[in-house]
Amino acid sequence: MRRQALRAIGVAVALTVPWVVVWVATSVLPAVGYAVPGPFGDLSTVLTVVVSGLSVLGAAFLLAWAAETAEKDVPRAFAIAVLAVLAVAPEYAVDALYAWNAGVYAGTERGIEAGNLAVANMTGANRILIGIGWAGIALFTVFRRGSDSDPAVEKRSGFLADVVTIDRDIGLDIVFLLAATAWAFLVPLNGGIDVLDMAFLVGLYVAYIVIILRGDVDPAEEHVGVPAYLQSFPKRRRVATVLLLFAYSGLMIFTAVEPFAHGLEEIGQSIGVPSFFMIQWIAPLASESPELIVVLYLVNKARSTAGFNALISSKLNQWTLLIGTLVVVHSIALGRYGVLSFDQRQAAEIWITAAQSLFAIAILVNFEISVREALALLVLFVSQVLIEFLLIRELLVLPVTSHDLLLVYSAVYVLLGVALLAARWQSFRGLLRQSTGTVSDAFATGSDRPRSSDD
Repeated sequence: MRRQALRAIGVAVALTVPWVVVWVATSVLPAVGYAVPGPFGDLSTVLTVVVSGLSVLGAAFLLAWAAETAEKDVPRAFAIAVLAVLAVAPEYAVDALYAWNAGVYAGTERGIEAGNLAVANMTGANRILIGIGWAGIALFTVFRRGSDSDPAVEKRSGFLADVVTIDRDIGLDIVFLLAATAWAFLVPLNGGIDVLDMAFLVGLYVAYIVIILRGDVDPAEEHVGVPAYLQSFPKRRRVATVLLLFAYSGLMIFTAVEPFAHGLEEIGQSIGVPSFFMIQWIAPLASESPELIVVLYLVNKARSTAGFNALISSKLNQWTLLIGTLVVVHSIALGRYGVLSFDQRQAAEIWITAAQSLFAIAILVNFEISVREALALLVLFVSQVLIEFLLIRELLVLPVTSHDLLLVYSAVYVLLGVALLAARWQSFRGLLRQSTGTVSDAFATGSDRPRSSDD
């Protein structure tokens, strides 16, 4: 096992090495006054995409192994929350850049455009996470080879009726995500993201982290491969290894995804894809790639519940921290407090993103997602993006504008979500009771804490 684990780690690290060389030569050394001759600063767009993309792939595996190893020492939900934050860190960086420019160039056309791009990139990332992430991973889980032996997959009679069962411990995440979604519907009413949005959404995520940190470490789960090898280390060495893997993979993802995304943008623009469309969809898709790679890895190991936990945790932190911190970055760049403003088009983007989130939450209240439901998420997402692209390129003529299209899809998502919640009302009430109990247990002390069977 030791030899196989070391070989796997070596391959993952080797995938990142070319990017480390390029990054040090083009960013680190010039920053301290050293000019490095050679081809590093003149990489073609395609080569940049390849080198940075391989680094993202290798870092994603290191990140997944670190999170699985950490489950031995911290609550699983916290390990997955750390994984989710690191995996989507590039998305935070890209959005922060646009929010910063909106503050630096406030009052100008460039500043207004930057504010709109910050919202567009954020909403695009969130919708990709559900429309492609949740839906695609559910379909992959059911239809991949070996799914019959996956305890999370249940075969049921009926047309596309097979389901993926979700870990019931993720109920707290779903409830917090629902609270963030309800608040998101209100964000556009003030014409921008303000300090109240920041206080509520960031406060919501902090409360979530406090609750899961006060939970117990989960019973040991049988791991294989690299995580099993790393978990065999003595505690101090194991913790140090996990921290090192988190730090290194996070650094690789943070530095490599932006040039990877920009490279894809340049390639897209060279073949005629509109710039705004690239920023809203292609760049977020690239920045979400580490998360999707990690989840595919977990699902392929028949750890489907852990994979979905990671996806839901990513959605929660993006739907709270990402939105809430944009106004902070904007205000720092502005030199004073200022609302991150956006236009009516971006208001509609927030509404459709919140509406999609409501529908997705309604699907999960019974801790299942069927093939039919996954296809509904995927088809609604893909059809909206495709129709919008055709309208922008004037390849399709409809009696509605792209703005109206967003409102129509928002209404469809809301109607479907409300109908599902009504049909699953008892499951929803049970979810709320379970989450209330989780919060109570987290803050119980001494004799008030429920005893385990081993006490």
